[in-house]
Amino acid sequence: MATDNGAVSETSRTEAFSDGVLAIAITLLVLDLRVPLSATLQESLARALAKEWPAYAAYVTSFLIIGIIWVNHHGVFELVSRVDRVTLFLNLLLLMSVVAIPFTTALLSEYLLSGGRDARTAALVYSGVMLAMSLAFAALYTHLARHPALLADGVEPTVVRRSIVRFSAVGILLYLATLVVALFSAPLCLVAHFLIALYYCFQQIRPGSSPRGVAPSRTDSP
Repeated sequence: MATDNGAVSETSRTEAFSDGVLAIAITLLVLDLRVPLSATLQESLARALAKEWPAYAAYVTSFLIIGIIWVNHHGVFELVSRVDRVTLFLNLLLLMSVVAIPFTTALLSEYLLSGGRDARTAALVYSGVMLAMSLAFAALYTHLARHPALLADGVEPTVVRRSIVRFSAVGILLYLATLVVALFSAPLCLVAHFLIALYYCFQQIRPGSSPRGVAPSRTDSP
């Protein structure tokens, strides 16, 4: 089967590749957690570990974000039975932004409490990458929603299209808001990203029927 975007193929390779990239990205986050060296320790280990709380907070937030990206990526591809060339490139754009998250996490944790221009810059870079991720995910979901031939049998295209605003537009607006927050407070910006991740913990996709024979989720947020 083919669409106006060229030849289509099954989703298994796309999903396997995406899972691998996301797994690497989420694993890289732990590299920013430092072990206080006993040879240079000038205080108790407990106090030294407590001073590293910005790294722990950034790690938890970014781990949750990438984890939710994986969950929602899985949810999107549950609606799809085939992919075209445009889908593959949009998926690559999404993954490109995700693999930058470990770098921006390390950057933000390092400058979180420094204050002034450096903290603001780190927070802006972190939020900028998250906005890029949101835009790429929105483009991917919108493309799939607007091409019913790519959807799995039994998935209602009109219902999927109605989920675009809930799944994509809201997130873009929230991440744009974090850019504004970043101008005033890097710690508050990190908190905002944590709250956005919690929002996406809830199901934002309403397929309208059972994709791939799976019963519809009943965990939609109110």
